[in-house]
Amino acid sequence: MTLDSQAGMTEAQARLAEAQARLVAALVAGGDIPDGFDPERMRAQAASLVAKRRGIVTRIRPDTALAAGPDLASEFAAYARSRTAPPPNYRTDADDFAAWLRERGRMPDPPSRKPRWWSRLLP
Repeated sequence: MTLDSQAGMTEAQARLAEAQARLVAALVAGGDIPDGFDPERMRAQAASLVAKRRGIVTRIRPDTALAAGPDLASEFAAYARSRTAPPPNYRTDADDFAAWLRERGRMPDPPSRKPRWWSRLLP
């Protein structure tokens, strides 16, 4: 393989990575739909991904579903739109959604933790 073909591969890979980033942004963060994709199908897929995340988040943190009440779907959709990128994992997504609800007065502050019994022994 020559240096020219290696540079071409790197450039092609960079273009592919950029196109993939635009696609992910359109699906999970409300970004512009890339050229060549059916806008209606992209909206349907994005809504499906938000619904999947919402279901997993409410299984991890059922207190968020209780706090949001009947507005859960619209609250989670607004939360998901407010993010520029998806969180690294579902636990973080659940905790971030809880914090998002708390900032809007929809969820009480978490109870303060009682000190562990052994902390009395520390200086």
